[in-house]
This record gives sequence, C-alpha cells and structure tokens, in this order.
Amino acid sequence: MSNKQIKMKPGKGQSMFAFGVGLVMTLIGLVVVVPTMGIFGVLWTLVAGGITVMHGANAFSDKGIPTHEIIIEEEDRTGDTQAASGPEEEDGLRGGKGKTRTRLEEAKYLYDSGLITHEEYVNKRKQILEEL
Repeated sequence: MSNKQIKMKPGKGQSMFAFGVGLVMTLIGLVVVVPTMGIFGVLWTLVAGGITVMHGANAFSDKGIPTHEIIIEEEDRTGDTQAASGPEEEDGLRGGKGKTRTRLEEAKYLYDSGLITHEEYVNKRKQILEEL
C-alpha cells in the first residue's frame, strides 16, 4: 500500500476572521484575564496569541500553516491480488463492481472533492483505461 498525504490550510476569509477574534482575545487576556487570574491569564494570552499568529500567517501569506491533513491509502495494484481476481475487463466497465470501475469511481470522487486537479484526474483515468 502507498499513502498520499495532503495538507490543507483554512481559506483567507476564515483565517482573517480567526485573526480578528484572536486579536480581541489576546487584548482581553492582557487587560482583564492576566491581572485577575494570574497564571491562568498568562496561559489564556499565550494560547490566544498563538491562534492569532497562526491565522495571521494563513490570512496574509501565500504559504501559511496547514491545519488539516488527509492521508489517502491506495492498494498496490500489482502482485497476486490482481491475478487472483481475474482480468479487470470482465467485471470492470460492463456493469459489475470490478476493480476498473472502482478505480475510476475513486478517481472521480477525488476530483469532485477537489483533492486532485482536472489534469491529475484525466491522467489517472487514462492510466486506468490503458491497463485494460
């Protein structure tokens, strides 16, 4: 099996909003929470500052900081598994739930979900069909 790892960051609008909220929470921490709550106030302000910095980086730079990670596990398409199931042509595109159909559906799902580009989808579809 091989893994494909995709890292995502929030959109600019979401990051700008979180940056603004982080600034407000940091100011509240400095002005209200630190003087009244002591060490808890310091912790509050540090966390709020970290959130502010992270979302500021995402809002105002192109690189940013990823906040989500997707790992796609793909089966190895070579070896005994493929030979034991028979030729893909027989159960792939003729209406059955064969490996070819499943692989084409997986590629379409990835494209529809925005996880791969149109070019990657077309190349993958071509590769799958060439294996017939």
